[in-house]
Amino acid sequence: MSYQTILFQNEAGIARLTLNRPERLNSFNTEMHTEVRAALSTLPDSAARVLVITGAGRGFCAGQDLNDRAVAPGGSAPDLAASIELHYKPLVLTLRALPLPVIAAVNGVAAGAGANLALACDLVVAARSAVFVQAFAKLGLVPDSGGTWSLPRLVGTARALGLAFTGDKLAAQQAAEWGLIWRCVEDAEFAGVIEDLARGFASAPTRGLARTKQAIYEGLGRNLAEQLDIERDYQGELGRSADYAEGVAAFAAKRPARFTGR
Repeated sequence: MSYQTILFQNEAGIARLTLNRPERLNSFNTEMHTEVRAALSTLPDSAARVLVITGAGRGFCAGQDLNDRAVAPGGSAPDLAASIELHYKPLVLTLRALPLPVIAAVNGVAAGAGANLALACDLVVAARSAVFVQAFAKLGLVPDSGGTWSLPRLVGTARALGLAFTGDKLAAQQAAEWGLIWRCVEDAEFAGVIEDLARGFASAPTRGLARTKQAIYEGLGRNLAEQLDIERDYQGELGRSADYAEGVAAFAAKRPARFTGR
């Protein structure tokens, strides 16, 4: 389909989704939600083995476009709960369920739902100039898009509350030091790091990475004995895969593995 608010490519095993409303710091409106949902729906049946999400221009995503929620004179306030149920909840759950690695390439400000969109991805790599802002407190709202779930799990309760209560900017370097994101890289190196990472995952054992992703996320709700059972079951399944056979053969032959994702 033809997209107006995003850029989407899926080539050589790498799907690239760029939020493309730079004049609004790539904030979400209804049209962008529709287009992102359509693009993501194509991935499970495609040859994509990694998804990279980034933003056009100087920002990653400023969250919800408040102009899209403006109240006309004499009108009623927008139903925020309906927007979350219709748009943000499915988006976060879709990213977590995709059977491939999802990289958030945070090139600039990530604020509100935009910050939590990044945290819903599997790996977050940020340029040093990027910042993360839980801006909800400035509007009298609660962090959404999974923010109240992911923040305390990533940085602990004290830091989660501090970020949520104050809405202060958190620099990318400090976000990495706190464990909120995976890496902070210099701006000049950012594009190259993202490209190398995407190309690496495009030739990786995708099925094994998908099961690793599933095991780690779902393991947050299990006890140790239950998780050991899951690891046993997944190893049994993956041990019969073509990628495992190739990995063993490559190790024995002292050559690079040629994984197919199967």
